[in-house]
Amino acid sequence: MESMRLEAKAIEQALYQLNQANEYPSLQIEVVEQTGSTNADLMQRAKNLQTPTLLLARHQTAGKGRAGRSWLSTPDGVLTFSLAWEFQSGVQGLIGLPLAVGVAIAERLQQLGVPVKLKWPNDLLKESKKLAGILVESQVSSAGSSWAIIGIGLNLRVPDELEQRIGQAVADAAWLAQMDRNQLVAQLLQALQAALIEFSTQGFAAFVDRWNRLHAHANQAVMIIDQQTVLQQGIALGVDQQGCLILQTEKGEVLIHSGDVSLRPLP
Repeated sequence: MESMRLEAKAIEQALYQLNQANEYPSLQIEVVEQTGSTNADLMQRAKNLQTPTLLLARHQTAGKGRAGRSWLSTPDGVLTFSLAWEFQSGVQGLIGLPLAVGVAIAERLQQLGVPVKLKWPNDLLKESKKLAGILVESQVSSAGSSWAIIGIGLNLRVPDELEQRIGQAVADAAWLAQMDRNQLVAQLLQALQAALIEFSTQGFAAFVDRWNRLHAHANQAVMIIDQQTVLQQGIALGVDQQGCLILQTEKGEVLIHSGDVSLRPLP
């Protein structure tokens, strides 16, 4: 179907319609048939970029997840894209950015009729199963600014074969899969533009309460795992202004930094 085919011009037109009341930086939109990883491609180009750039692939063959994991996808079944965005602050100014991106995407998906929650630090859940993941990498430019490369993978329609390769139950969103794909990208991109501009001036502090309202495991017993080793367990209270998870343990409150650790609900 034509409405399912990603086209840069159609995305630009849809974004223009959404942004008529806003003044956002100009944006370069590129669509490729296939690539290994849109994040890896933009990371290689980051030092030479002049303007925010969105790179979409109709199919990714070597998608990247957090902590070096793979992100598996299938053509037309998973929406995969990366956005390169420049921040004048150094890398330290990007603390909490992945969580802010999660808020922006989750809020827009809810507006589009998809009930989602946020799993600390970088996942979106639908009915307690993973619907989308976020990977943020950074590159310092020659001028001293920082380029954030924000990768997003969103499951639209996941066939059984892909779910078996992933090795766990995942969510998809049939309603989104029926949307015009370019309109969907424009909706998500507009949400990201607004969030990134807000983040550049206020940092993650502007997103803390919004993230906590979307917290999938609020006041639930969870464990923090690093390579199958349980590091901590307790009650997940929410996040602080640095994006750390506040965990109530038997010894008091502990702050968990994202790093390579994972959160799992206790059975």
